[in-house]
Amino acid sequence: MSANQNKSRVQIKKGTSVKKIIVIFAGLLLLLLMTGLSLWLGAAKIDFGTMIKALVNFDPKNQTDQIILNIRLPRVLGAVLVGACLAVSGSIMQGVTRNPLADSGLLGINSGAAFGLAVCFAFFPKASYNFILLASFLGAGIAVYLVYRIGSTNLGGLTPSRLILTGAAVSALFVALSEGIALYFNLSQTLAFWHIGGVSAATWSNLKTISPWFFCGMIVSFFLAKSITVLSLGDETAIGLGKKPKIIRLISILLVLILAGTAVSVVGSISFVGLMIPHIVRYLIGHDYRMIIPVSAIYGSILVVGADLIARMINPPFETPFGAVIALLGIPFFLF
Repeated sequence: MSANQNKSRVQIKKGTSVKKIIVIFAGLLLLLLMTGLSLWLGAAKIDFGTMIKALVNFDPKNQTDQIILNIRLPRVLGAVLVGACLAVSGSIMQGVTRNPLADSGLLGINSGAAFGLAVCFAFFPKASYNFILLASFLGAGIAVYLVYRIGSTNLGGLTPSRLILTGAAVSALFVALSEGIALYFNLSQTLAFWHIGGVSAATWSNLKTISPWFFCGMIVSFFLAKSITVLSLGDETAIGLGKKPKIIRLISILLVLILAGTAVSVVGSISFVGLMIPHIVRYLIGHDYRMIIPVSAIYGSILVVGADLIARMINPPFETPFGAVIALLGIPFFLF
């Protein structure tokens, strides 16, 4: 190999690294900007200086400070956590299934988690938030089992199209069951929030409960990223490189259950975040999941925080379901 060829490869590698750094820092800056706007803007008009004062020197007797610290800030942080959870779960699913259409919402996992919530509200109305979170995990687990069990019955195996069709069927099943439970136990108004999606109910108590699950899921995802990259190249390649595909998939499914279940326990059943963000990130930085997973977390947070801000500002003081805002972007993206 000539010296000029080596020099060209080094230049390409440097250019790629610079692009990744730009994408990461641009995402962090945009996330910081969206977070600031979400704290500042809302139904109650608050000066920017007043908002900064509330963050720096909180006065519990001041109503404006209460709005910033106890309503808007937990809401924004909840949106950040939910966006990261949904985007990372989508990127993991797309990597381990090698299916570009994989997403926790489209495959029925979010609906399964919402079904778990419906059962919890019906039979355990006074359950703690930890129990509600557990119900989300169990519902999501049942959905995953059904999708993979039903989709794999054909001799052709679990193809991308069959995975989507099975996910749609399972999702419709769990939505119907949830609505049936809501009608029978008179929970329609209670469950309406979980079906339309929103982070308005996020509180410091809820964030304290889900934070350990969130951070554990993210840390394990970062450590598993290299194995997911190898698995995305095919089982034969993974086995040849000393990896165990079945174990990687099992851990990945558990991670998706934790992340998707955590998100649904806060905002309800939201689709398309885990579909759109990994595609955009792969286009920007390539196919290495050691970069895709953390960058997806950043841009997923941006999408959810931005969608929540738009939903609040369309018709204040009334709120438009932010799940509808995301769907307006996600459906064309899915069709494309």
